[in-house]
Amino acid sequence: MRKKQILLHDYFAQWIEVYKEGAVRERTLDKYWLSHRHLQEIAPNLKLVDTTRLEYQQILNTFAKTHEKATVMDFHHQLKAMLLDAYDEGYIHKDPTRKIVVKGKEPSEKKAKYLNEFELKLLLRHLDLSTFPNFDWMILLIAKTGLRFSEALGLTKEDIDLEQQTINVDKTWDYKSYTGSFKQTKNVSSVRKVPIDWKLAMQLNQVIQDLPNGEPIFAQKRVFNSTVNNFLKKHCEELNIPVISVHGLRHTHASLLLFAGVSIASVAKRLGHADMTTTQQTYLHIIQELENKDNTKIMQHLAAL
Repeated sequence: MRKKQILLHDYFAQWIEVYKEGAVRERTLDKYWLSHRHLQEIAPNLKLVDTTRLEYQQILNTFAKTHEKATVMDFHHQLKAMLLDAYDEGYIHKDPTRKIVVKGKEPSEKKAKYLNEFELKLLLRHLDLSTFPNFDWMILLIAKTGLRFSEALGLTKEDIDLEQQTINVDKTWDYKSYTGSFKQTKNVSSVRKVPIDWKLAMQLNQVIQDLPNGEPIFAQKRVFNSTVNNFLKKHCEELNIPVISVHGLRHTHASLLLFAGVSIASVAKRLGHADMTTTQQTYLHIIQELENKDNTKIMQHLAAL
């Protein structure tokens, strides 16, 4: 096909196939194809060579009418990578993404992302740990380790080292597929050993001995994220504490560690973040609160000199 006749969304599809398939995780690849569908709906007839800065801004503006700014930014980053490659290859003669303005609708009201220490203690005491494995055990495990939902589902008996008091994270469980299967972790940094406290180690020691080797502990049948969220919601409502999601347990874990004075580097490593920047951006409000407390301490110390 001649360069002048290539449609923008067709080039994007070809770009995804060439540069992204087999190079990124399936979940990330799905996001690229979702962006492609949005682009195809917004600009079905726009040719690549006709993609000016004005045309590109109009695409983003249309997308921004129904999406929050953070989502528009992700959409822009994917399209920008494709368009810069098209520019390098001579399909277009100017960079249409230069000085683009990213807009978006007002963010919806967010649910509470984490519990405070008192609320978490109430929750953990409310769990039914009489049978194993059940969803309450998963709630306990994620609250105490900060594991991602898919990471917790991917745990096997062999991943729990009771002698060293660590949990080995080197795989996840694909809970979105009908049959389910082990998959790679989100990134290389997600492969890690997470230390656990002696109390959790003792609790696990009593219940995992008779489990089969090599089988997921919590995914003995198909498990949905929404199912566990509903169990957690029921606990929160009965205790009259903020309703959070399973992912909110991960936020709770990290937040309480930061408030306890644990370094950002250590929290990032424990969560399996690729770098500290992710941790800093996610927990910026907490870090700023801690900085304010530090400034007070600094001034008190200097005044005493």
